[in-house]
Amino acid sequence: MFDRLKKVLGSPGKPETQPLVQPAGQLEPVAEWAGGLGFTYEGFGEGRGFALSGRVSGKPFKLERGKSSRDYIRGEELRARGELKVNDDASVLIMNRPLKEALEKKAYEMYTDTLQTTADPSLPEEMRWLAMYPEAGWDGMPEGFWDRYSVLADQKEQAQQLVTAKVAELLMSWPKPAPADEVPFILMILRGKSYLRMQYTPADLPTLQHAMLVFTTASEAAVAGLSADITI
Repeated sequence: MFDRLKKVLGSPGKPETQPLVQPAGQLEPVAEWAGGLGFTYEGFGEGRGFALSGRVSGKPFKLERGKSSRDYIRGEELRARGELKVNDDASVLIMNRPLKEALEKKAYEMYTDTLQTTADPSLPEEMRWLAMYPEAGWDGMPEGFWDRYSVLADQKEQAQQLVTAKVAELLMSWPKPAPADEVPFILMILRGKSYLRMQYTPADLPTLQHAMLVFTTASEAAVAGLSADITI
């Protein structure tokens, strides 16, 4: 996994990487791993999470671990954003099936609640996507992919540019014992940026490493296939 990330991000020491910021005391495993890839590491203090920043395909990104900002994510959250500057019109969202079903159930309950007469402005954007964009599907994906994931997009062709064979393979191979596709997970391209949001379960280094690989590989695919100067 370390070698695969290095291929996506570039080896440490290149101009597009950033140096490690060493926290006080001995480096924890996350910081040591981050430093090996040329990331900037910032610890937020005991039990308060951390942030990693670097570049993918020459574009800056940041990944954070911290308190959840969504009520459908319990406990710790991993969230990432890449400033890719791809086509602003490209809108693609990958969501695991359990989360999609939970959000659809919540949306239905709110719709049928006779006491609720106005839209809740605090609704997460992901819930609005369920109404805005159709689900895309196509042949040739790994066995079981469509049982575990839903892909929403305005244009199926844009979704196919993001969900490459490599991205699909990574989404189907989360480390044990608790695959991340069984807990809330979202990967999306919106307004020219890439985003990842997931429940950090289990909160261990292999899960973090795989989440980073999924995010950076998808970001790389978006830069290659959804750049502003590429016509779909």
